[in-house]
Amino acid sequence: MKVAVRYYTKTGNTKKLAEAVAAELGVQAQPISAAVDEKVDILFLGNSYYAFNIDPEVRDFVRSLDKEKVGCIVNFGSAAMLNSTYKKVKAEADKAGIPMSEKEFHCRGEFKGIHKGRPNAEDLKAAAAFAKMIVSGKSS
Repeated sequence: MKVAVRYYTKTGNTKKLAEAVAAELGVQAQPISAAVDEKVDILFLGNSYYAFNIDPEVRDFVRSLDKEKVGCIVNFGSAAMLNSTYKKVKAEADKAGIPMSEKEFHCRGEFKGIHKGRPNAEDLKAAAAFAKMIVSGKSS
């Protein structure tokens, strides 16, 4: 199974999660500025809320994906205030004609002193375990 990890971050929190996911899967985490040029079965996409929405760069990245090259998107991320970006990312994936897994990973992220130290070691371990579970096809 071929996988790729892309992420968008302004604070570095989502990059930490992306690196944990990528390390578990034996691939390199790359920012969304790196195109997905090869066919992948699963694209792990890390992002967060900014001003109550996904960043326009994330929206544009998802819209730019080639549905012939991406089998499925798996959403992950962190946020200080809001939870999942799933619905926002899925709306863009639907427009691009790319399936999106119903499973996702989300944890708290530090922002302006809120949730200090997050994502922490436990969050990173949980993100890695989530990625392993997704790739193995085992739900837990």
